[in-house]
Amino acid sequence: MIRGHFQFRETIATILADDPAHVAAAKEGLLAARQELEGYIARDPFFAITYDPYLPEGGGRVVGRMAEAARAAGVGPMAAVAGTIAWSGVEAMVAAGARFGIIDNGGDIALVTDREVRVGVHAGTSPLSDRFAFLVSPAQGIRGICTSSATVGPSVSLGVADAVTVFSPDVALADAWATAICNELRPEDRRVFGRLGETGITAVVAIIGGEILRWGNPPPLVPAKVDPDVITRGKYPGR
Repeated sequence: MIRGHFQFRETIATILADDPAHVAAAKEGLLAARQELEGYIARDPFFAITYDPYLPEGGGRVVGRMAEAARAAGVGPMAAVAGTIAWSGVEAMVAAGARFGIIDNGGDIALVTDREVRVGVHAGTSPLSDRFAFLVSPAQGIRGICTSSATVGPSVSLGVADAVTVFSPDVALADAWATAICNELRPEDRRVFGRLGETGITAVVAIIGGEILRWGNPPPLVPAKVDPDVITRGKYPGR
């Protein structure tokens, strides 16, 4: 397996692939997505700063995906930026013939896989951090595994969770809902889960301190030792 690195301004991503050509395709897809987004923001700067759902005018596919996911989750479009860009990169890998490809854009993951993979759980200072991984089965199509945290990273969060991981075949939606759930979820208040039934979200796993909260049908958590050196780190413009 090949591990590649991509960095363009705030986007810092790790790419996993079987073929160097698929790494190159991923980088092209990531860069194209960034360029589309930056071009739109140059014309409409409000898109990048609002914390509320916002309907863009004249945006392309990346902008449209971000806006629609944010509208569904009740957050600003930039809440979906990392997952949406990762999604574009994996789509480019698939178009180049990849049956296996993973892009981790700062904890927001898009993947296609023909084999079982383990996705480690990093949850800051929680005693459960770096001790478990999701055991993700092979499946057709691209999937999103996106994580938001109130205690890890530079993204703005109104919540208390150490990690909220959301699963969906719509990667932008997984990213936006990860932010929305992390903003609202409390150990004693799980009402946000009641809004997920018809959203396209398939599962949620949240870690708050030493407690694990689940909704839907997430992949199994298995014991694992997560190597901190393989965690994609960087500053992201998420909301």
